[in-house]
Amino acid sequence: MLVLSRQRDETIMIGDDIEVTVVDIRGDKVRLGITAPKEISVHRKEVYDAIRRENRAAAQVKPEDLSGLGKVAPNPKGPGNKEEKK
Repeated sequence: MLVLSRQRDETIMIGDDIEVTVVDIRGDKVRLGITAPKEISVHRKEVYDAIRRENRAAAQVKPEDLSGLGKVAPNPKGPGNKEEKK
């Protein structure tokens, strides 16, 4: 792990496209601003971990769990079975 010291309003670069700027420091909290291309997702670690857990769970869906998908219940009136107006 690379450890850097930065002061407020100082920036580090990750590659050519990602900037991480120290926006504010209050006590033991540091606020960071991150500029990255749209195609790169940026998440807090705990959010990223939750997304990965959900994706893994979704990938473990069994074929029988999907058996009802794509089936449409027939319309009891059907296209030609409209009620007559009185």
